[in-house]
Formats: sequence, structure tokens, C-alpha cells
Amino acid sequence: MLEFAVLGLLTEGPLHGYELRKRLSTRFGAVRRVSFGSLYPTLRRMQSLGWVEAGPPDGRPGGLGGRSKVVYELTAEGKERFAELLGEAGPSAWEDETFGVHVAFFAQTDAVTRLRVLEGRRGRLEERREGLRAALARMGERMDLYTEELQRHGLDSVDREVRWLSELIDRERTTPVPAQPTNVQPTNAQPTNAQPTNAQPTNAQPTNVQPTNVQPTNVQPTNVQPTNR
Repeated sequence: MLEFAVLGLLTEGPLHGYELRKRLSTRFGAVRRVSFGSLYPTLRRMQSLGWVEAGPPDGRPGGLGGRSKVVYELTAEGKERFAELLGEAGPSAWEDETFGVHVAFFAQTDAVTRLRVLEGRRGRLEERREGLRAALARMGERMDLYTEELQRHGLDSVDREVRWLSELIDRERTTPVPAQPTNVQPTNAQPTNAQPTNAQPTNAQPTNVQPTNVQPTNVQPTNVQPTNR
């Protein structure tokens, strides 16, 4: 599921490895830890699949050795893969390892898919809760104090998440939020600040055509003398 998280973050723009790891920790630190040891092999695999490409160094000094940092960018295939993962709403989206990543990108997920993921996760936890209750009822007398408390703590955690999911589901059913478009930055494209052309209106002066004063031709009558025959 690290691939899903990386794809989602790269839709926001190109990132180098260190910055990508910081954003992963900020966004998903509550649900999973990300180390360089797992991030870079994942990036290499994504490159081999054609989802990510490593661009030229951005000119900023890197970490040790002061080397420039390689920038990772999303490809067209990567955008398609991210859209596919956003649309997944089956059991794979309900698991502990994947559910939190799906929720992190709910703003870009359509309302129907969000609701299916939330309902699926709640159903999965309700099954887990029933199993914990049955285990406590069956094994309670044979558990030592600390094992029993640990089981109760797990049951309380599941109860809290089920209540939280129910609140989210009710909100989705009453006031669903439309999905936001994915903010994919164009690859290596500098935005063109085109200034509007302030066209000055042409003040065409009317052509003052002077009338031609045609002088009449004074034709003198010809005095034809009669011929004396």
C-alpha cells in the first residue's frame, strides 16, 4: 500500500526522495512508519512498472555529500494506476494496512466508493468485535489479569472505531461531499503567464472626401458656312 500513498502524493507535484518521505510521515505517520529502506526500493519498482520516472536533479543540495536530489514525477500510467486504486472498494480496502491510506485520499474519491469502503470496514470490525467478545466470555476465567486487560483494551479500540465509522457513514448518507479533481501538475511545464492583450480601439478618422468640382466644358458652337454650289 506504500505504492498507493506515493502515487497519491506525486499527483500533487514532483518530489525528491527526502521530501516525499517527510510528506508520507506527515500524512500517514499515525497509521504506518515509512523508512528510506522501504521507500527507495518501492520507487525503483514503480519506475520499472512505468508509474514513476526519475527526473534530473533539481539543483538543490542533497543530504550527505551535498549531491543534488533526484526528482520523482508521475507518468501517465501512474495517474491511471492511482485512479484505479482510488476506485477500489472491495475487501482489500478494508484491511488494517490499507484502510487508512484510502481515507487519506477520500477527498479525491467519489461518494459511492467512500461509502462502500466505510461500510465494508465497519462490517469487518463488527466481526472482529464479536470474536473478541466471544473469546473473553470463553477464556475469561482462565486468563491472567494482564491478558484479560489487553483483550479488553483491544475490544474498546474496536468499539471506538465502529462508532467513528458509523458517524462518518451517517454523514456520507446525509451530506455527501463531491470528489475533488486530482491536482496533477504538468511534467516539466512552466506555467505561461500570458498577459491579456490590451487592444486599443482604432479611432479611425473618417476620410473627408472633397467633392470634385467638375467645371462644365464650354463648347463653342461651330459656325458652319453653307457651301455655295
